[in-house]
Amino acid sequence: MSLRKPGIRALGIAESFSRARKTPAEPLGGKSVVAGVVLRADGALDGAALSEITVGGMDATRGVLDLLHTLHREDLQVVLLGGCVWAWFNIVDLQEVARAARAPLVCITYEESRGLDKYLKEYFPGDWEERLAAYRSLGQREPTWLPSGHSVYVRSFGLTRSEVQEVLGRFTRHGRVPEPIRVARLVARAALRHWGSLRSP
Repeated sequence: MSLRKPGIRALGIAESFSRARKTPAEPLGGKSVVAGVVLRADGALDGAALSEITVGGMDATRGVLDLLHTLHREDLQVVLLGGCVWAWFNIVDLQEVARAARAPLVCITYEESRGLDKYLKEYFPGDWEERLAAYRSLGQREPTWLPSGHSVYVRSFGLTRSEVQEVLGRFTRHGRVPEPIRVARLVARAALRHWGSLRSP
């Protein structure tokens, strides 16, 4: 894969959710909005799509696959995922997403973590073992330094460590959030606010 072309395309994916109670039947607020945006390395926006997943559910992977199906892109050079444990412990299967996208994948997180075992057992007594297996299948994170001097944690599929650094360097203009993820996060938040206003009594 050539990472130096100005037209290299990255799909950035991020989600946004609210835990505010709406009805007794939706104790965690119901839905989370997932946004995907295609950005070229030169900054041009080249596509966008939305999907929904369940807060506290186990359908995050399906939500990402829905995005890929909607976008129907065969020209992606890389997928950049803003985290992989979304919407109150809804876990994305990174390997399945990479296979479906037919492109290398980099999942980026920003904070240190001692793991989720304790929380999964406490919050999900009915299916914590399934969730824990999904979480452990993600593999270990690796600290990675950006050209800006900031550090992030990554899980990657289909790229070498140096290629991961090059991709992140190409798409991170300020701070430590790659532009495709930053834009996807903004879109997801705006869509969630709009979705919430439509459903408010």
